[in-house]
Amino acid sequence: MKQLYIYGASGHGLVVAEVAKNCGYEKIIFIDDGDNIYLTFEDIKNNNNIPIAFGIGNNTIRKKLFEKVKEYDFHVPHLTHPSAIISPNVDIGEGTVIMPHVVVNTKSHIGRGVILNTASIIEHENVIGNFVHISPNVALAGNVCIYEETHIGIGSCVIQGIKIGKNCTIGAGSVVIRDIENKKVAYGNPCTEIKE
Repeated sequence: MKQLYIYGASGHGLVVAEVAKNCGYEKIIFIDDGDNIYLTFEDIKNNNNIPIAFGIGNNTIRKKLFEKVKEYDFHVPHLTHPSAIISPNVDIGEGTVIMPHVVVNTKSHIGRGVILNTASIIEHENVIGNFVHISPNVALAGNVCIYEETHIGIGSCVIQGIKIGKNCTIGAGSVVIRDIENKKVAYGNPCTEIKE
């Protein structure tokens, strides 16, 4: 039986579990370090013969836990829902989860621990950094770069050639027409930097 741990038993974890089942995993074992009914990482840390995925939407926490499980030599597969359309000329990093109806076009690079959420569109030659979250219905035009740990809010659009820095939050429904520096909160149409 093909088994998988999912670290994080939240609503996002439930969605990741459904993607995993569509990828052929038959037994899903949730782990969670909160005060609840689930096993903790401490309980399973020496059982690294079962791969582990992440059901955690927060980019910073997901990165921290990813690094922890790698210290214990866990395999962290990338999961791609069968309905996603992925060019064969795309690199996908370890631990990335690609949700239903996502499109990723040619020569794009998707880093480690990324979430490409439902029906997002990643056009040609995009670079998506490690531990980025691209929310549902986001559309990225060609040659866009999104750097590490940035979150692009639901329904946002980014025009071609734009660079969005590390640790940014782009608010829902934004239209990004100029570069955004590191560690910024920005939103609107056109998208405007509001604060660090």
